[in-house]
Amino acid sequence: MDHSYIMVAPNGARRGKADHPALPVTLQDTVETAKSCQIAGAQALHLHVRDAKGGHSLDAGRYLEALAELAVQVPAMRVQITTEAAGIFDVAAQFECLAKVRPDWASISVREIARAPEMAQKLYGTCAEQGTEVQHILYNTEDIALLRDWQSRGIIHTAPEARQGSVLFVLGRYSDGQISEPSDLDPFLAALPDASRWMICAFGPQEHACLAAAAQRGGDLRVGFENSLCNAQDIMHETNASSVAALRELLQGNPA
Repeated sequence: MDHSYIMVAPNGARRGKADHPALPVTLQDTVETAKSCQIAGAQALHLHVRDAKGGHSLDAGRYLEALAELAVQVPAMRVQITTEAAGIFDVAAQFECLAKVRPDWASISVREIARAPEMAQKLYGTCAEQGTEVQHILYNTEDIALLRDWQSRGIIHTAPEARQGSVLFVLGRYSDGQISEPSDLDPFLAALPDASRWMICAFGPQEHACLAAAAQRGGDLRVGFENSLCNAQDIMHETNASSVAALRELLQGNPA
């Protein structure tokens, strides 16, 4: 029996219905997707909210509404908010989102916070004070070097109770065509072998193969339409839930 921890990332900041008709945009879409993905085997949801026009948003009110509704509809599913800038928001807006929403769990890119390094200590300190667990988004080994530097200087808290020890390795984000392969994980683990808890996401048709390889090495897994719409045959998944289900089958030794 496979016991891998799976988070679903069903939409992201950039894709919309034109990319896939089943990609969730509205809150109701997101709730229904969360329900179906939980049934398929996901334990957590990486939450993006959208504005009235369907664009990427860090609006605290929209986040609070979504978190409240998800707590009612899928109470056993843990929810992580994103602070992704997506070329729209500055560090001040990211900080404001965190301070107003006070989420239990948030993903934060060290690369993005480094755009305003003078705010970094306040941002991570606020997360520690309000009990927000931080998952650090890392795109390459340069990001890992920055993470280690900020940890050594006390900007990022290393005490276990601060809950700032987990990371997400993003495989293939800056590769040609954003296509990942399992070997892309090697440099991350070599540069951060002592990560207390790590997760990966991957782009392109080898998404599930990358995730399965990470599971064998003890990693947690993030799957979904934010990163890949297609299976190994480059055929679109019907829904996020069907992608989660196919990944579970692969992990259990029953590939489709």
